[in-house]
Amino acid sequence: MILCGLAMVGLVVFVEQAQRRIPVQYAKRMIGRRSYGGTSTYIPMKVNQAGVIPVIFASSLLYIPALIVQFSNSKAGWATWISQNFVKGDHPIYIATYFLLIVFFAFFYVAISFNPEEVADNMKKYGGFIPGIRAGRPTAEYLSYVLNRITWPGALYLGLIALVPTVALVTLNANQNFPFGGTSILIIVGVGLETVKQIESQLQQRHYEGFLR
Repeated sequence: MILCGLAMVGLVVFVEQAQRRIPVQYAKRMIGRRSYGGTSTYIPMKVNQAGVIPVIFASSLLYIPALIVQFSNSKAGWATWISQNFVKGDHPIYIATYFLLIVFFAFFYVAISFNPEEVADNMKKYGGFIPGIRAGRPTAEYLSYVLNRITWPGALYLGLIALVPTVALVTLNANQNFPFGGTSILIIVGVGLETVKQIESQLQQRHYEGFLR
């Protein structure tokens, strides 16, 4: 169990830190006697940009049918079907629906949080461009292409991590409090990584040597 927990934490840390860095260059501009620009940077696109939000959305949405049946006290066929398929977490229909909802909400959240057209327009406004890609609409299309490609592994990773407690419940006869998986490990590792980043930034501001290399 300890080895399983360490492996899960290592996987979460690896994916949460993984990112696709798109290089961006800024052309030099002469304003008076001073030159501006001429620098190079990158746009970081995380594999899991949505974080734990899709898991929370999917679990909340799956709870609604059971809540409707509970308040309606109906004995109709639809209520019986929901009670049999969407109440128990180890039912195949529940697992498949949960996984698909996580993938959907991962793409949905990324689509509303990252706007390739806006990023491309800002780059064009300040003289930035991606090497080999024309500024403007081609840049937005390239960013959309990369974003869709990189969101797929992040969405599948979220779905698999969220299903770990359910798989353990079915295969290992674990109890409901199985700790290694789902939203608990994602939140714990996310908070830990953010805390380390904050400490590292404070150390760099005070000119101390950091412990992240």
